[in-house]
Amino acid sequence: MRAIIEVADVFRSAGPAYRLAHAGHLSLDQLKVMSAIETCRTAALGGHVEACTDCGHQRIAYNSCRNRHCPRCQGAAARTWLEQREADLLPVGYFHVVFTLPAEIADIAFHNKAQVYDRLFKAASETMLTIAADPKHLGARIGITAVLHSWGSAMTHHPHIHMIVPGGGITPDGGWISSRPAFLLPVRVLGALFRRLFLTRLLELHDAGRLTFYGKMAELSDRRAFQRHLAPARKKRWVVYAKPPFAGPEAVLAYLSRYTHRVAISNNRLIAFDGTAVTFRYKDYRRTGADRQQVMTLAVDEFIRRFLVHVLPRGFHRIRHYGLLASSARKDCLAQARSLLEVAPAPEDAAVTQETADPRPPCPCCGGTMVIIETFARGCRPRAPPAATAKPGERP
Repeated sequence: MRAIIEVADVFRSAGPAYRLAHAGHLSLDQLKVMSAIETCRTAALGGHVEACTDCGHQRIAYNSCRNRHCPRCQGAAARTWLEQREADLLPVGYFHVVFTLPAEIADIAFHNKAQVYDRLFKAASETMLTIAADPKHLGARIGITAVLHSWGSAMTHHPHIHMIVPGGGITPDGGWISSRPAFLLPVRVLGALFRRLFLTRLLELHDAGRLTFYGKMAELSDRRAFQRHLAPARKKRWVVYAKPPFAGPEAVLAYLSRYTHRVAISNNRLIAFDGTAVTFRYKDYRRTGADRQQVMTLAVDEFIRRFLVHVLPRGFHRIRHYGLLASSARKDCLAQARSLLEVAPAPEDAAVTQETADPRPPCPCCGGTMVIIETFARGCRPRAPPAATAKPGERP
């Protein structure tokens, strides 16, 4: 069911004026995202006509933009991705680990997304794999699914990595070792190594001239000024948060369905839009209980600005796999893990034999099956229904 207010409504109403006011300051990627969201499921992208095989009811369905930043297009993408990942689940407890960048680094990432986000992935994954392989901790090679989120609940810039990690791994001698039921790895040790690895890589980027700085941060182009800016981050504790393990594989999939294909704000969080301001729900994590749910109203230009801050660079992968789940070794490692855990191997043709559910909703009149009877191209409209049959003696 369509939400009462959607991000697309905001972009269609205020997008043209926003583009005009910020001409020359929007990237090509941001402009493409705005255009995709505005035209999503409209005649501009074409579509098809469906008819019920039982009662003959007809309806028009417009094509989706399929942009990964569009709130309306992520549901189908998430379902397809989850079907592929379901076969990878092991019968062990799964942990949720979060790596967060401090404010000093987030400021640098704001204008260097591709470089800093990539180093965030590499530092966080190397931290987990290194500490897990240490015999003093787990002593095994683990698997990781990592997802980048660049936003806080109020769409502010808040880069962090969510990880789903099986509670165990394969030891150097080829055996399986499980983690403790409610403990995976020490977060203080993870935080210290993560800080060192990330700052080392960030300084390498600066020395190679691959970071850019604008406005008030332009002075950070100087190496000494850059090091002074990083000094507070070197001294503070970097937040690595490990949540309690999930209650079974089904809970892991439920979590992944909410997080893997999430965008900066979903349509169901929008409350009101009057043409000049947008009101939406958000979580204030400094509060507890019922007070955590808050309402915020932003001027429409600020709402669009915050949304576009989280547009990722073209070709940047925000879901990555490491260790046992790395693409190059996934099949063999999972087969070895299942053998060690004495569970049945996943059928190789599961993805092929699994029947795909009909993506078209049933007929709203009788619940019958809808079939496509006509398609129309971009910018076109479906043909009008045929005129009533002419009476005898009359010209049709």
